[in-house]
Amino acid sequence: MTTMVEPVTAACPHPVRRPVMTQGWQRLASLHWPFDPELVQRLVPEPFRIDTFDGAAWVGLIPFWMERIRIMGLPPLGRFSSFPETNIRTYIVGPDGRRGVWFMSLDITRLAPTLVARTTYNLPYCWGAMSIEHDSDRIEYRSSRRWPDRTAFSRLALQIGDRITPDDISDLEHFVTARWALGSTWASRPIWAEVDHEPWPLHRAIVSDLDESLVEAAGLPRPTGEPVALWSPGVSVRIGRPRLVKARTGS
Repeated sequence: MTTMVEPVTAACPHPVRRPVMTQGWQRLASLHWPFDPELVQRLVPEPFRIDTFDGAAWVGLIPFWMERIRIMGLPPLGRFSSFPETNIRTYIVGPDGRRGVWFMSLDITRLAPTLVARTTYNLPYCWGAMSIEHDSDRIEYRSSRRWPDRTAFSRLALQIGDRITPDDISDLEHFVTARWALGSTWASRPIWAEVDHEPWPLHRAIVSDLDESLVEAAGLPRPTGEPVALWSPGVSVRIGRPRLVKARTGS
């Protein structure tokens, strides 16, 4: 018996009916490089395994503007609910065959959400200084980590290109963007949270400036070669309650 892996789908296959949290991911840049799957698998615990495309693991540098985080049942946080974020991520398959995201680091500018996210979803949030400057079709992202270390940083400038029509989005671009869950662990047990949003409105992009050490800080070699670069004005997101992952098998 082998685990059946769900196909990559452009629209969310498991809508979140009762979110525990809502948020917006706005002005999002997406840079991805191929890596040896064995190198990346070392950083991801069992039973999750690295999801590959063309035989490679793909690691992303994702800076964006987090907008209006809202925890259901609590009052809005006002200006404290919106801030820039930069994450390093890769892609996994869970023991139930679901495809998802594995976060290697998530840098944000708010200390309180950093501590909350570490204790609820057990995600590797870090605290730092960040900025986003957007002028017409050029956008620049800067990040400098403050805690738990002061060594990691990123600087990225993009020239935003034309909108990609749904029919023109490549299989690889779907692979790195159409992700509907996030994986983590709690007390050494795998957990999964559903992620629901409209399909990404995507633009291709040209990298005009890039200097970063976040990928190396996550435990990987410095990426080489030109990244696959995309940009999006953003989506509205609904996140489900974390749950234990159970294996699902089939022939």
